[in-house]
Amino acid sequence: FTAANVLRGDTAVFHYHDVADINLDKDWLIDVRTPEEYALGTISGAVNMPLDSLRARLAELPTDRNLYVFCQVGLRGYLASRILQQKGFTKVYNLSGGYKLFNTVMLDQSAEIPFNCYGEPAVEGEGEKLAVATAEPARSVRTIQIDATGLQCPGPILKLAEGIKQIDSGDELIIKATDPGFATDAVVWCERTGHKLDEMVAKSGTYTAKVRKGQPKAPVLAAAPGDDKNIIVFSGELDKAIAAFIIANGAASMGRRVTLFFTFWGLNILRKSEQVKVKKGFIEKMFGLMMPRGSRRLGLSNLNMGGMGAKMIRGVMKSKNVSSLEELLQIALQNGIRLVACQMTMEIMGIKAEELIDGVELGGVATMLGAAEQSDMSLFI
Repeated sequence: FTAANVLRGDTAVFHYHDVADINLDKDWLIDVRTPEEYALGTISGAVNMPLDSLRARLAELPTDRNLYVFCQVGLRGYLASRILQQKGFTKVYNLSGGYKLFNTVMLDQSAEIPFNCYGEPAVEGEGEKLAVATAEPARSVRTIQIDATGLQCPGPILKLAEGIKQIDSGDELIIKATDPGFATDAVVWCERTGHKLDEMVAKSGTYTAKVRKGQPKAPVLAAAPGDDKNIIVFSGELDKAIAAFIIANGAASMGRRVTLFFTFWGLNILRKSEQVKVKKGFIEKMFGLMMPRGSRRLGLSNLNMGGMGAKMIRGVMKSKNVSSLEELLQIALQNGIRLVACQMTMEIMGIKAEELIDGVELGGVATMLGAAEQSDMSLFI
C-alpha cells in the first residue's frame, strides 16, 4: 500500500541522497518524531515538530515553501504529510525509509578509520605519551541459555522474564523459540522492561534472541500514557468489525497511532476471501471449513437470519454512502493503522500466515501490551 500511495499520487517522497540538495534557507526540514528521539540524533538543520502536536503548530509553517518531513522509518512521516496536505499544504515530501535508513547509509559513508587502528601502538618517538586511565578489571560476563522451543505465546516471554531474574546486570541470556510471534514480542518486551536486545536471528523456523540485562530501574511515579489507541478485535461478527474499523480510522484521522490486535474469531476478518493451498492437519482443516473465510462472509451478531441480515446491512450501508468493511480495511492500511494477528490463536485455530491479507504482522501478548501501555484508550470488541 506504500507503493500504491506513491503511484496514485497520494503522497510524494524524497530519498536519503536528496537531503544534501535541500536549501534550508528556503525549504523546511521537519522531524516529526518525539523530542526524545530528536535529542538522540537528527538530520542537520531539521526542526522538531512531533506528529502529535503538528496540527496545533500549522500556523508556524509557510504554505509556499517545500516541506520535507521525516520520522524514524517513514510511517509517521506519511501521516504527517497527509495531515499537511489536508490542511492545504501542496509541497510536502516524506523521507522514504525515514531517519533510520538515512543514518545507516550516511554513517557508513562518513565513518573515518580510527588513527593507528592497525598493529600495536607506538611508544617510542618524540611525541607526548598519552595518559591511560586504569580501572579495576571488569568481571566476566555470565551467559545462560534457555530453550523455549515448542512453546506458544505467552510461553517464550514468560521463560525470558523468568531467566532474566536469574542473572545480574550486564549478563547475557540466549533464548530459542519457535513461536513466530516471539520475534516481535521480544523487541517490545525489551523496550518496555529496560533490557537490551543485542541480537535476533531467525533460522529454519527457530528464533534465537540474545538479551543483555539492563540496570534495575529506580522507582518512579507512573508515567502518563500516550495518546495512541489500542483495539483488541475478538469478535468475528460483521457489525462489531465495522465498529472497530470506524473507530480506528477516526482515531488515525486525528493523527493518532492505532493498533488493531486480532485474536480468536476476529482473525477471520483478516483471512483472504479466496482459498489458499497450505498444508494442514485434520482438525485445522475442520476449523477452516467451519469459520468464515474473509470479511465478506461474516454474519451479524443479531438478526443474522442465515446471512440475510448481513446482506441487508450491507445494502443499507451502500444506500447511505457508508464505507463497506472491505473499504474501511483498505483505508486503515492507507492510514498506517497497525494490524496485528495473534500468533498463538493462529496456531490453535489452524490459520496460516499465507491465508492472511497483505499488510498484517504477527505478534503475541507482549506486542498487544506494549501498544496498550502507549495508549490512553484500549477497547475490547
